[in-house]
Amino acid sequence: MSRSICLHNGTVFTGFAAMERCSVLVENGRIADVFSERRFAQKHFESGVKIIDVDGAFISPGFIDTHIHGFGGFGTDDSLYRLDGGVDGTEAIIEMSRLLVKYGVTAFNPTLYPAPENLLLEAVSKVAAAISRESGARIMGLHLEGPFLSPAKLGVQRPETLSPVDLYYMERLMLAAGGHIVNMTVAPEIKNMRELALFCVRTGIVLQAGHTDARYENMVEGMQAGILHTTHLFNAMSKLDHRNPNAVGAVLTHPEMSCEIIADGAHVHPDLFKLLQRIKPIDKIVLITDGLTPTTQEEGPFFANGEEVVFHDGLFHRKVDDIIAGSGLTMIQGVRNLVNFGFSLEDAVKTASSNPATVMRYTRKGVIVPGMDADITVFDKDYRILAAMVDGELRFTVF
Repeated sequence: MSRSICLHNGTVFTGFAAMERCSVLVENGRIADVFSERRFAQKHFESGVKIIDVDGAFISPGFIDTHIHGFGGFGTDDSLYRLDGGVDGTEAIIEMSRLLVKYGVTAFNPTLYPAPENLLLEAVSKVAAAISRESGARIMGLHLEGPFLSPAKLGVQRPETLSPVDLYYMERLMLAAGGHIVNMTVAPEIKNMRELALFCVRTGIVLQAGHTDARYENMVEGMQAGILHTTHLFNAMSKLDHRNPNAVGAVLTHPEMSCEIIADGAHVHPDLFKLLQRIKPIDKIVLITDGLTPTTQEEGPFFANGEEVVFHDGLFHRKVDDIIAGSGLTMIQGVRNLVNFGFSLEDAVKTASSNPATVMRYTRKGVIVPGMDADITVFDKDYRILAAMVDGELRFTVF
């Protein structure tokens, strides 16, 4: 049973509103109460309640990164491409969990690139084996970024790892993951995608349009089949055109479509965030990092997806051809960047917490209201993480 904890004297972002000079009481791993400092002063706490004065800091729902490949030198590619000195693939995800919580992440979906079929099935099994063994951020389930993608929008994906739609292959992926596939990136225009989409809807997998060369009509057909989320909007997808809105235009036009966004200022120009704010409902914008294994590593060489990468201009690039491989963003940096790009702090926090919880159907996470899981991140005005709580347990704290 988790110890009772009261965080007080902070600004609480509940997921619905910002409440200044408030307290949050946690009991048995759940949010027990949210109340004012006036009530805190009058409240009688039972013995054993740990009271923490956050000294005016922000108390937020825990950050949820639904698209992240690795962190701190550990990642899903440890299951795909064992490098000299690398750790076991399952242990790598456990290490990711331990490190991520120090950056305010309380839940995440480890994301796998496509790979040759046998290798991907093995990797999926190894990553899934880390679930329930974590000591830091909670592993919610797997995000598969492929293999049913467009060869015209590969990014750093390897063409030989892609596959036409194959329901039997999909069933084997699900079996290898022990039923723990949460979300999957697909290209809506691929032949037989509707059958795959309907299959995934029945099995509860959130489908995302990404690495796609879809025309507008392909996107609409995909939406009708349940593809209602988008992988890293603007990146690796068919661009807006006045004669055919294509993938980007479909996402911007249809308010029911939610979208990931990488807020590092390099993947997407900062001024486009102003456009996004004007035309997209705030609850449909999901902050992600798309972070690669060497994120926060200080010394190279750096590797991701089995290839050497270098970091410059705010991004990791594949060394052999300088193609963008992914970001080195953290979620707290993303929140700060969104504020710099014109978002209110409250809205920036929503994109990092309540919005991903809603899109991924994590019904007990993403908000600070009584009865919900006590996943909480505390940070100050300088965006320093002061504490992170997972299921009511302080897994990182400077207090």
